[in-house]
Amino acid sequence: MTQRRGTPLRVAMIGHAFMGAAHSQAWRSAPRFFELPRDVVMAVVCGTDAGRTGAAAERLGWAEAATDWRAVVARDDIDLVDVCTPGDTHAEIALAALEAGKHVLCEKPLANTVDEARSMAEAADKAERSGVRSMVGFTYRRVPAIALARELVRAGRIGQVRHVRAQYLQDWIADPEAPLSWRLVKERAGHGALGDIGAHIVDLTQFITGDQVAEVSGYLDTFVTERPLPTAHSGLSGTADATQRGAVTVDDAASFLARFTSGAMGVFEATRFATGRKNAIRIEVNGARGSLAFDFEDMNVLNFFDAEEDVVTAGFRRILVTEPDHPYVGAWWPPGHLLGYEHAFSHQVVDLVRAIDEGVNPSPSFDEGYQVQRVLEAVAVSSELRTWQDTEEVA
Repeated sequence: MTQRRGTPLRVAMIGHAFMGAAHSQAWRSAPRFFELPRDVVMAVVCGTDAGRTGAAAERLGWAEAATDWRAVVARDDIDLVDVCTPGDTHAEIALAALEAGKHVLCEKPLANTVDEARSMAEAADKAERSGVRSMVGFTYRRVPAIALARELVRAGRIGQVRHVRAQYLQDWIADPEAPLSWRLVKERAGHGALGDIGAHIVDLTQFITGDQVAEVSGYLDTFVTERPLPTAHSGLSGTADATQRGAVTVDDAASFLARFTSGAMGVFEATRFATGRKNAIRIEVNGARGSLAFDFEDMNVLNFFDAEEDVVTAGFRRILVTEPDHPYVGAWWPPGHLLGYEHAFSHQVVDLVRAIDEGVNPSPSFDEGYQVQRVLEAVAVSSELRTWQDTEEVA
């Protein structure tokens, strides 16, 4: 193995469920496929239950298990804290970690409220002056086809952006008898489909276009207002107690129109009730010189239309994004050997570790996470008031 320079980066991960498993795979894999400037040590994973956390540590590859995140954050032998918990704990954990001088990777959305996100962004700005780095886990940015789309827009290949269309479609709670998970409770999740998956398409469209959502007109709805309470440790797809029910206090679906700062028009949809759609992310960007289209159900492909080609033969070109010259791909397999969902998490680790070593701020920053949070809140306010909302004016 290549000898890496610098001291090892010792990581503590808080939370070990779905996102914790994905992040663990990334911390294991990234140093083995990419030339990183520092070794990565998976030092400790932290959860609320000693037995389950110990089993997670063994299964996911962490050296230790712990149940007190505050004690973990305070440890002198921890360099980076990876926050993979529900949204209601993001602010408290991340703020404590930054105050302790730890680098922070925090899952999206950054927080449950605009006030929390603002405090986190301010703390990150302060910590940055001492060399402490922070990043939000908008992982889909690291899908190679998405990264290529951004490169093509920046190179002017589609000209001035005029339209943006974005959908994130799931169906995991379409069954009204699916149990009431924490993602359906406002106090835990902040928002429903809007925050859980809508945050991703807000970030992705802004990332691809290099533009920002300036104004929105939105509508939120909740189709199933109460659900059976889950049995102990049942998880998202587990069993429920049909005799006891709890209130759903977040949105099931969100749709909104948007105006970008450039004047481009946007149409967004996020729902967890699109029956038959498991994890469909669809982005289309139309410009003066061409268009780009991406569908996560075919995640290794980017469709590109050059409007300046001869109309007789012009059409969308299917680009298989598996060449060594494509973003991130060169470290993996030969051309045509496809990448999957988990690879973007490895790319996230690569970008973060390199930024820390180079002494630069990684992206997306907490400031960027705060900006997305303002867009989400503007959509929620717009739905309530039935008015257009400026994302800069959200309190």
